[in-house]
Amino acid sequence: MAVPELAPRRTMGGIVAVWVVAAVIGIAVGLFAGDEWRAQWLAVGLGGCLVLAFAVQLWSGRSQGFTERVAASALGALVVMGVISLGFGLAAIVPG
Repeated sequence: MAVPELAPRRTMGGIVAVWVVAAVIGIAVGLFAGDEWRAQWLAVGLGGCLVLAFAVQLWSGRSQGFTERVAASALGALVVMGVISLGFGLAAIVPG
């Protein structure tokens, strides 16, 4: 029989933390990687965000909704890095 938690921990903070790390990685890759290597480094950064999502959710110690929280972290990191990548791609196209 499972005992309900009296004061469950908040889980949104860990998810948003992975999104923030994804934004920092995306901006760093966009600024420091060359145009020909940017996609490869973004893939490596996304892999790092996936590992970070697992680590953060394992550290929280809650088993209920683990898969959903990891999926939300990873999907959010994918969207954040995709939007940042789109911005750098459009900036490369625009003459200036």
